[in-house]
Amino acid sequence: MERIKRFFKEEEGVTALEYGLIAATTCVAIIAALLLIRGNLTAIFNAIAAALV
Repeated sequence: MERIKRFFKEEEGVTALEYGLIAATTCVAIIAALLLIRGNLTAIFNAIAAALV
C-alpha cells in the first residue's frame, strides 16, 4: 500500500509529461504555420532555385 501512495506522490514523471505536451504543442503550431504559408514558401524556393541556375 505504501508503494502505491509513493507512486501517486511522485512528480518526476509528471514533469516529463508536461515537457512532452509542450513539445507536441509546439510541433503542431509549427506544422500549422508552415501549412498556412506553404504557397509563399514554394514561390520563395522557386525564385532561389531560378537565381542559382
